[in-house]
Order: sequence, then structure tokens, then C-alpha cells
Amino acid sequence: MTSLICTLQHHQDDVNWCAFAAKLLATCSGDKTLRIYDARDFSELPFSPLTGHGYTVHCCCFSACGQFLASCSTDATTVIWSMVSGEIEAVLEHPGRSPVRICAFSPDSLHLVSGASDGTLALWDFPSRQLRRTGAVNDTTMVACSFSPCSQMFMTGSTYGDLRLWDLRMNQLHAEKNAHDLGVSCCTFAPSILSGGQVVQFRVASCGQDSLLKIWAINKFSSGAYKMKLLHMLTGQSAPVLSCAYSSDGQLLVSGYVTACAFSPTSPLIATGSMDKTVNIWRLEDGCSGNEESAQTSIKGRASGGRSKLLVSDWSEDDVSQWLLEEGLEGLVDRFKGNNIDGTELLSLTKETLASELHVESVGLRSKLLRKVEELKSDSVCLGIPDEFLCPITRELMKEPVIAADGYSYEKEAIESWISTKNRSSPMTNLPLLTTLLTPNHTLKMAIGRWKTSH
Repeated sequence: MTSLICTLQHHQDDVNWCAFAAKLLATCSGDKTLRIYDARDFSELPFSPLTGHGYTVHCCCFSACGQFLASCSTDATTVIWSMVSGEIEAVLEHPGRSPVRICAFSPDSLHLVSGASDGTLALWDFPSRQLRRTGAVNDTTMVACSFSPCSQMFMTGSTYGDLRLWDLRMNQLHAEKNAHDLGVSCCTFAPSILSGGQVVQFRVASCGQDSLLKIWAINKFSSGAYKMKLLHMLTGQSAPVLSCAYSSDGQLLVSGYVTACAFSPTSPLIATGSMDKTVNIWRLEDGCSGNEESAQTSIKGRASGGRSKLLVSDWSEDDVSQWLLEEGLEGLVDRFKGNNIDGTELLSLTKETLASELHVESVGLRSKLLRKVEELKSDSVCLGIPDEFLCPITRELMKEPVIAADGYSYEKEAIESWISTKNRSSPMTNLPLLTTLLTPNHTLKMAIGRWKTSH
């Protein structure tokens, strides 16, 4: 359930994009302006509107801390604005001087991507405001872009209908042609990262002129290969789907025949923009969580009494033994008990550790066990436990999440210990960390707090 709480009517032309920061809402329009609002009461800030573009403003996005706003326009520029003063900090001229249709910050705010009507892409080093690399897809217009939650790759979508995955060197990691056969309208990464064994999985939502909303899985293998597959195709809308957005915890996805939509990262609010020149602010009511709660009850009811804990990482050695018996893996019980395998260690098992440390010689048995472990992790997601709330190292709910140089969030104590003993390598990518600086992830900590309160 949602309820309309206010309508903003300040723009004089189509509203093309909406973007939330923790305390601000930004909107942009065909009237060449951006409007900035206080996200608490939606009063317009004194320095709003922002006027600096010569033509239609197509997109706007906040840096992670909300200190800067980027906007792009038909005037072939991406402008960086200070959210302290409303002044222009920098003007980034797109290579080729083609109209810029889309721009996106990386979650760590180290990079900014802009995409243009001639199919070109520009990757900017944001701290220095310098152009780092360029790329292109011929005979199309770039209209959609989203960074992965790890900040190491990004997805683009075009009017040609394809989705393409890029790394920071502008290498194409994957191309999904005809993802939407009438053209892509929007694409967005889910904030969660699912990891297990030798695979890291990301989720992406895309929508298009074909009236479809699609959910994709992107699997990154330890070999460096990527594979993208369609998980869900949602057909409930009878008109072109122009925009889509995930909530900050990844549990909700909004889409519609509106030109823009965005979730607030700190409040149960959605902003939608339209061709009627208005921006509507909607409040999510408590009733929205009813289905999620039912799913929790259903799944938890399948667990035996002492093992019906929320997190598998909480399981004791006896809980693991009971689970093995229920899954028809009784032959492993003594071996697991002898090696003191509890829930945390169960989740971290790999083919290598099963073979070398637990001496499970049967390839089939190892594969069956790992499939069952992956099902446990999937159940955790279905229970409504956002995977990004769990530290990738400990697989436990984070108390003091911090962002490392690889763009991932970890429990502060766990990543500090890792850095001190693992020669500054990333736990997720195995690549060297460029710096040991850890940044508190206040947004994630707040989201975890809200989730804990509601559960």
C-alpha cells in the first residue's frame, strides 16, 4: 500500500529524473533546470532552482555522501553541483559534443559515467574531474546506466535494446543483445551481493518499451568470467515501462509508466516524475510488508525447533548435524562433527576445503552438499534477510559496517583483521587494496537498524 503525501509542481516541462540523497531530493526537467528539496518536508532549498544547462536536463544523481549532484543535458555537458552552496563545481564536456542522456556515480564516488546520443561513454575520475576512459556502441543512444554495488563495473542500456556490462577499463564483460526488443528505458543494480563458493552474484533490473520488467542474475566466477541469465520477466504492465528503482535494502522494486522513480535511502518514501511536469511523493504503508512476513513464517516453519534461527551462521554444530540428516547427507555427520563445523563454517565451504580438509572424496557428494548450502543461502534471501547486511567475511549481521577500497562493505573488526593478515588483498576480488582507508557506511548501518527493529 502507498499513499500520496504531496505533489511538487515547480517544473515548467516534463520531469525527466528524480534522485534521493539522505537529506535531499533532486529533480530535473526539460525546462533546463534542476530543483532541490529538503527530503524531510519537501520545501525547496534557497539556492533552487539550479540553472546552468542550455538545454533539456535528462538525468541527475547524487554522490554517495550527498555533497555533490551530477546532471547531464542535451547541451553535451555533465555538470557537478555543490549541495552546500548550489554553485557549479565543474563542467565535464562529453567527448564528441553529443547530447548526454544518462549519468551515474559509482557507490564509492570515485567514478562517474556519462552516456550520449551517439552511443559514446565517458568514464570520469570524480575526485580529479578528469576524463579517464571512453567507450562506444555504434548506431545507438545510451539511455540507461547503473554501477554495481562493488563499484567495479557498470551496466548500460540503449535504444537498440541491448544491455552491456563494462569494467573500469572500458572492457565489455558481457553483452545481452535484444534484452528489450523495442529498446531499454532504464536499468538498475540491486544493492545486494550474493556470494558463495567460487561465484559472486549480482542482480539487475531492466525495463523497456516492450512493457516488460526483467530481473537478471550476473554471476562472476573465480576465473574472471561473467555469465548473465534471465531470472524473472514481469508482464503486469500494459504500457512501456520507463523507469525502475530498487529500495536501499533491495527488498522492493518499483517500476512504472512514469519518466522517473526513486526510493529514499532513509525513509519509506518514493518519488515519481512525470510528463505532466509534476513530482509525486508517496509513502509506503506498513501493509507492504505483509507478504514478506508470510514468506518468513512459511520458510521458518520448515526448520526444526532448535534450528529455526534467523541466520544459518548462528547454527551450532548440532544444528548442522540435524540439517545434514534432514537433507539425506547422514554419511557426513561424523566427519562434520569431528571437524567442529558450525553454521558459519558450513556457509564458507568450498570444493577445495571439502576435498583437502574434510576428505570428502566423492565429487558427486561434494556437489550435492554445495547445492544444498546454496539453497540455504537462497532461503536466507527469501526470508527477507538482505545479503548486504551480512559481512562477506564472517557472514554475520554487521554492527559497524565500513566501506573498503574495493567498494564492498564489511564488519569493521573483520576487515581490519583481514587487512593485517592478508597483505592488503580484497576478500571479494583477491586484488590488492589501493588503500587501507575504511569509511563508515552510515546508510547501511541505519538500514540494518531499521531491519532489526522490524524483525
